[in-house]
Amino acid sequence: MTTLSPPTAPPPTGPPTVPFGAVPVGRARRRLSPFTIVCIVVAAAMGALGVVPLVAVAVSAVTQGQEVLDALAKEDVVGLVRNTLIVVSVSTVIALVIGAVLAWINERTDAGMGLITEAMPLIPFMLPPIAGSIGWVLLLSPQAGFLNGILRWFLGLFGIQAEQGPFDIYTWYGLILVYTIYAVPYSFMMCTTGLRNMDPSLEEQSRVSGSPMLRTLRKVTLPAMLPSLLGATMLILMSSFGLFSIPSVIGRGADIPILSTRIVHLLNFTFPAQTGAAIGLSLILVAFVAVFWWVQTTTLKRGRFATIGGKGQRATRIRLGKARPWVRAGVVLYIFFTTIAPVLALLIVSLNGFWTLNIDWTALSFEAFVNALFEDRSTRRALTNSLTFGVIGSIIGIAAVALASLWIVRSRSRAARFLDGTIKFPAMLSHLIIAVGFVLAFAGPPFQLGGTAIIMIGAYLALYIPQASVSADTAVAQVGRELPEASRVSGASEARTIRRVFLPLMAPALVLGWAMLFVRMIGDLTASSILAGTRNNVIGFRILEIYQNGSYAELAAVSTFLTVLSAVIVIGVLVVSRRLARWNHHSLGGS
Repeated sequence: MTTLSPPTAPPPTGPPTVPFGAVPVGRARRRLSPFTIVCIVVAAAMGALGVVPLVAVAVSAVTQGQEVLDALAKEDVVGLVRNTLIVVSVSTVIALVIGAVLAWINERTDAGMGLITEAMPLIPFMLPPIAGSIGWVLLLSPQAGFLNGILRWFLGLFGIQAEQGPFDIYTWYGLILVYTIYAVPYSFMMCTTGLRNMDPSLEEQSRVSGSPMLRTLRKVTLPAMLPSLLGATMLILMSSFGLFSIPSVIGRGADIPILSTRIVHLLNFTFPAQTGAAIGLSLILVAFVAVFWWVQTTTLKRGRFATIGGKGQRATRIRLGKARPWVRAGVVLYIFFTTIAPVLALLIVSLNGFWTLNIDWTALSFEAFVNALFEDRSTRRALTNSLTFGVIGSIIGIAAVALASLWIVRSRSRAARFLDGTIKFPAMLSHLIIAVGFVLAFAGPPFQLGGTAIIMIGAYLALYIPQASVSADTAVAQVGRELPEASRVSGASEARTIRRVFLPLMAPALVLGWAMLFVRMIGDLTASSILAGTRNNVIGFRILEIYQNGSYAELAAVSTFLTVLSAVIVIGVLVVSRRLARWNHHSLGGS
């Protein structure tokens, strides 16, 4: 009896087909394309830039390990952690909601007002945190605050008299308010990019099927925006845990100790500097941020969210009808009180020459601006250095994170996760720790880079590349497999696919990432207070000097000029990002 076996297909004659970005098995696993090698080298360099200084600090601290434990035992660790988590977590949640709502109004409804609603929410992002903090002190100081003075005058019309208040910036809600205002731009930028890159046909189908607007938001829009929301949360956590200026100005007045201010005190205001205790407190933050980083990475790897497919389509604006003017009024009020009012307070003080509620409007002058920007050589030189370092550092930084993310997000290897962690790790520690690490690692022999432009740009890259890498990771993750696979099937090489598919779709997020790097670099204060000197003085360090001298008018003049300059640059970048997003939709066949 003959047994017939089932027919078998002939063996393939060509090389096995492997999806673009996947790692083949066997001997091919060891073969890496030149472009992938470049990406890995860049990722390793970026990781080393942040890790080496931290290692230098850690080695210094290990030699006094018992002293670290003894110093931590003397600290109110529970109180510091509790206060920090309350402020950061509450402000993060509120900022995510506000940023997402503003982005949705601007991108999905007819209540958007163009650049007004697109650029204005980012103004707090352009204002140096120390200047913004002082701006809010000028507004909500219980006795001399401008906003409180206006409210007391208004209440007096109804016979209600008060000598101070009704608001007090030196409280829990005052501290959380300013933290939130500085966190909203991250949420707004990431959610705006996510909405622009999202396939709007999903929302259209939901509405056509009869689902109400809120159900479409809950079931379709929010799940599709998950990468952007996770990225925004990561950016906010990275920024908030390292903020020094806001808790230093407001938290200290409210008697609310925060980890960052305590770390600064241990490093700058104790002799000798208690580096070990500062590192011990900083490492407490690592656990919290590392857990969320793992959640974000795992979610992006699973890819359970909407991605950019092969069909471009512009979203249909939702007509709000009679609610439109009310929504616009609410957006305008938010923008005024959170962005324009603090800048106006600084401007009034700079024009008046000193801080008072009794302003002689006929005596206002630009004397403070002339003194600060033209006659003060130190301020002029610091501003020039900051702009130079910001342009060079932001270009290097965004190019580096784009290359690194193209490999890290598409690779499932442990090496990719490890390098991703090394790039983001510096964000989990205080900026002062990293600045001290740069001093220990590079200021002395054999590099001798102390007081140079190189050490400043290197420190800026280590400090702010983690935030830019989150933006780049999200941009890569939202490019679906459909377009790269189509490019591979058509015979395009990996480098060509990156150039023709990934980079155009990533461009809107990358230019926003560049703006984020530039603004943060030119307004840096914490690292500058350690690394800046006579040869490389920058505007952040100069603002600190002016603040310590108590010259509110000069401080307000410098801060106002820096804000206007940053606003012009960022608005230009937003215009470019908007046009790139539209070009992407048209190139994908959208109308």
